[in-house]
Amino acid sequence: MSGRVAGKAALVTGAAGGLGQAMARMLAREGARVAVTDTNLDGARALADEINAAQPGAAFAFAHDVTDEAQWISVVDQALAAMGGLSILVNNAGIGGELTWVEQDTLENWRRVQAVNLESIMLGCKHAMPHLRAAGAASIINISSVAGLAAAPGMGAYNATKAAVWMYSKTIALEAAKAGWNVRCNSVHPVFIKTPILDPFVAMAGGDEELAHEKLARGIPLKRIGEPDDVAYCVLYLASDESKFVTGAEFKIDGGMLAQ
Repeated sequence: MSGRVAGKAALVTGAAGGLGQAMARMLAREGARVAVTDTNLDGARALADEINAAQPGAAFAFAHDVTDEAQWISVVDQALAAMGGLSILVNNAGIGGELTWVEQDTLENWRRVQAVNLESIMLGCKHAMPHLRAAGAASIINISSVAGLAAAPGMGAYNATKAAVWMYSKTIALEAAKAGWNVRCNSVHPVFIKTPILDPFVAMAGGDEELAHEKLARGIPLKRIGEPDDVAYCVLYLASDESKFVTGAEFKIDGGMLAQ
């Protein structure tokens, strides 16, 4: 199939690298206009230039600190002006935070992870919703993690935010449905994916990326970690009208890990 999101307009946060980059590329390739946002404006611009080289006029780049409400308002306004509307919101921006047990954790780390991973999603949903409603048929896709469904030691702040994203997504889905808005909201829960968020695990393996990935894959039935496009294909489905009867659901992209 091609043109699966033709005519739609998407905003993807944290799009300068990793999962966000893969999602933005795929949405544009399937016909959407895409606003790519990141604190790394140079990276966002490079991605937009790459997309526009293949799909002229499809991508726009904006500097965006997702923890700043004023910037959310500004970026949504800029995206609307550039694309003429908004029908897809992908809340992807996130951080891992420090790998630390509760007694060594700091309030600074906790609050930083909460702000980037959770508060940003509330801000995005809040300020994008009026425009998503106006689109007639829209989709919010919140990127959570398997860590929001199954806890692990040393990742308290991260686990807590990703679990909250899962439940918050259901709340938004139910609110939109109850209000009669054609705005769907779902969460996506990847396991270990080959992106920079795995860098702390690589560091723990003495900088040996192959060894780190091998260790992470041991608990995954498919015996490998994921590729960014494994997640991007799920996002594409949820962004498209193929998923028009899907809302309030969670999608595990985990190689069978949580089926055990």
